[in-house]
Amino acid sequence: MSGARLLYVVTEDWYFCSHRLPLAVAAREAGCEVAVATRVERHAEAIRQAGVRLIPLRRLRRRSGNPLRELAALFELLRIFRRERPELVHLVALKPVIYGGLAARLAGVPHTVAAIAGMGHLFTAGDRRTRLLAGLVRRLYRLALGGPGTAVIVQNPDDRAALVEGGIIPGERCHLIRGSGVDLTRFTPQPEPAGPVTVMLASRLLWTKGVGEFVKAARLLRDEGCRFVLVGDPDPENPAAIEPATLAAWVEEGVVEHWGWQEEMTSVLARAHVVCLPSYREGLPKVLLEAAALGRALVATDVPGCREVVIDGQTGLLVPPRDPAALAQAIAQLVGTPALRRELGRAARVRVEREFSLERVIKETISLYSRVLNEPSCRCE
Repeated sequence: MSGARLLYVVTEDWYFCSHRLPLAVAAREAGCEVAVATRVERHAEAIRQAGVRLIPLRRLRRRSGNPLRELAALFELLRIFRRERPELVHLVALKPVIYGGLAARLAGVPHTVAAIAGMGHLFTAGDRRTRLLAGLVRRLYRLALGGPGTAVIVQNPDDRAALVEGGIIPGERCHLIRGSGVDLTRFTPQPEPAGPVTVMLASRLLWTKGVGEFVKAARLLRDEGCRFVLVGDPDPENPAAIEPATLAAWVEEGVVEHWGWQEEMTSVLARAHVVCLPSYREGLPKVLLEAAALGRALVATDVPGCREVVIDGQTGLLVPPRDPAALAQAIAQLVGTPALRRELGRAARVRVEREFSLERVIKETISLYSRVLNEPSCRCE
């Protein structure tokens, strides 16, 4: 790998910092020349200080719908690839994977790693328009990922089955690496805080994260004496975003507290007794891993991604998706049973240490880079 030019493509600089920056640093320390192409908001200095060269993206947006803007994003990546001539590109999430995969093939990039971090809103929404769009995305995946030098990373077995059994990519090119890992030296077991039991949902505030079910469960448990807290903000780039007026009404009603977007999650999660994620589908949710590393009891839905972290009755409790009554029942069980909370939290920490450490994820990904770079490939120019 020494001397190889490695380029990450990630839509948002905050996501690159929270999910991929330690990997990029490890790749640089392994001898790669590392750069990232991303939309720059407020994390440029953190990226540069880590020794990663920053290439601002101006056209790529997670939500657009304008065909001309989407085409401009594709050509922006094509120009970057032709100028930078990377030997390996690592594409993260839906649009970077599709547009970056197509641009990589057109630019003759010899090696591509495409990280699909969950199937997202397109594969959880049930309306006809979204189902049609999901079908188009599957066809684009086949085209973007069809190059001989392409490897795909998925975070859970369900997503791997969907890609392989759906004929999108051959099984030998689809690799399971569980999430982006959790720093076990930063997220260490913490005692429960004093005061009333705090139940926390920390996420982008999207309907598909189960925020609506969380609020309904909070209403059902109004008389239990516990606090329900939302950490995060609505994501205007996502069509499933909670409307700000709806969020304000919940806070005004007193059913939940809203702590907003938080930079330092170690101390924030430590203020919870129970961490909850009633999502409709995930890749591998980092917040559950971080909460588990702190020794917190978890409640999540029995869906892809969440059930990779939570083993029902062992490291947390699983409930059916879109079922606020079942969610409330599971939360009530943990609110009323401190010994169970602590037992589940200890087991969750052990599982994270064994399966989901940052060190392990970095080692597996760097190993994949080495294998991909050593495979024969052809340029398409």
